[in-house]
Amino acid sequence: MQPKLLLLDDELIERILDEAYQLLLKPGVKVNNDEARDLLGTAGAQVDKETNVVKIPEQIVRKALESAPREFYLYDYEGNPTVKYGGDAVHFDPGSSGIAMLNPETLEHDTTETQHLIKLIKVAEQLAQYDAQSTAVVCHDVPQSIQDSYRLYLALLFSKKPIVTGAFTNKTVTEMIDMLAIMAGGYEQSKNKPRAIFDVCPAPPLIWSNFASGNLIALARAGIPAEIVSVPLSGAAAPVTMLGTVTQHTAECLAGITIHQLAKAGAPIVWGGAACIFDMKKGATPMGAVETAMLDCSYAQVAKSLNMPTHTYLGATDSKLVDAQAGLESGVTAMIGALSGINMISGSGMLDFLSCHSAEKLVIDAEGIAMAKRMLAGVKLHTETLATGFYDDKINFKGGDFLKQKITMKLFREEQHLPSNVINRDSMRDWKKAGSLDTFERAKLMVDDLLASYARPELDSAHVTQLHAFMLDLAKKAGVEELPTLEDFQFT
Repeated sequence: MQPKLLLLDDELIERILDEAYQLLLKPGVKVNNDEARDLLGTAGAQVDKETNVVKIPEQIVRKALESAPREFYLYDYEGNPTVKYGGDAVHFDPGSSGIAMLNPETLEHDTTETQHLIKLIKVAEQLAQYDAQSTAVVCHDVPQSIQDSYRLYLALLFSKKPIVTGAFTNKTVTEMIDMLAIMAGGYEQSKNKPRAIFDVCPAPPLIWSNFASGNLIALARAGIPAEIVSVPLSGAAAPVTMLGTVTQHTAECLAGITIHQLAKAGAPIVWGGAACIFDMKKGATPMGAVETAMLDCSYAQVAKSLNMPTHTYLGATDSKLVDAQAGLESGVTAMIGALSGINMISGSGMLDFLSCHSAEKLVIDAEGIAMAKRMLAGVKLHTETLATGFYDDKINFKGGDFLKQKITMKLFREEQHLPSNVINRDSMRDWKKAGSLDTFERAKLMVDDLLASYARPELDSAHVTQLHAFMLDLAKKAGVEELPTLEDFQFT
């Protein structure tokens, strides 16, 4: 039995949905995209052409919900269904769009460039706990106009896993859809076995911007999955109460799903987000706060009441270093997300309110994810009896008898997660003998080992050549004749 964490009862969920429908009518949703407003207006919504505020009737939303798929898969490069969106399936990927990288030697937050993203991709590629890659950091060594496409370009070259990505303009989302089609061998292949999902973010409160709405429409028509990442801030850009924030989040998701399904009924979309409290003492958005995790657990329950696929941002920390605070916040919130049965949990590896990434934290977080997944596996019945069958006449009432039993050797790997060397379970004497390393130092060693053992994926050479040419053409249009030399990162 998969254990579950539930914070809302059915009556509360119904009240949340009811008030969310009310919000869609009063005050309505501001939609700053012409085509999205036209779609809504044609469907019967009331559009104010001066303010761009759209009042969306409940029946239009319910029709959109009816057409949205209840489950779908992301596929790896080989075409294998790897990530299931729907039900209580739980997956993890690294956090996305960081602008800094923790330097493990100086402990400074360095501005991110190509080398940092490739490092994170290589590490995540070899850790089985990460079911998907992400376009983890922004590469500041290329022009801003191509940064979205460039991040996806690197992920496609250095990984075979599914990819969680996103675009910040209506131009780049189209380019990225083209890139996915290149590597899949065509647009139909890319649609039938989607390799990537795109995060799309409304702006709180109750605003769908021009580029976010445009992204929804473009993705729907291409058949590429979209993942709504609603980011209400309790007490600042959303009501101060958790229930009020979850209700606003619900309204923003319902509006996004409606725009998306009006563009193409049946296109895959996910009810997700990065809801957060607003820290009144520091003026910050603490992703490691337990209340943030409670918000995410709650909105996931609302989504599941409608049988919608789910996503959240948990497993991150607000600490600036990979320290005790980082472990506490990341481990607790990752476990809450897993017990909530959320389909994709983003955020691992991230520090400082999702602004900074760390390869060392990525490997430590992988151990927390392994513990969460072990918890989800639950307690299983492996033997005909629970305990009596383990005892016989040879039992001498001394410790160690069970180590001699064949069934112990047969079953212990199924019962126990055996951690990597990042987790230390040595005696004090052996720990000192090994150098008295703390968790961060052990993680540094593991990162070095993973980078040394990384082998670039074998990809279709014709597709790679076409992808290179496509990316270089984008770079030249942005005023850059050459891209960073990937051979410097052992891609030869």
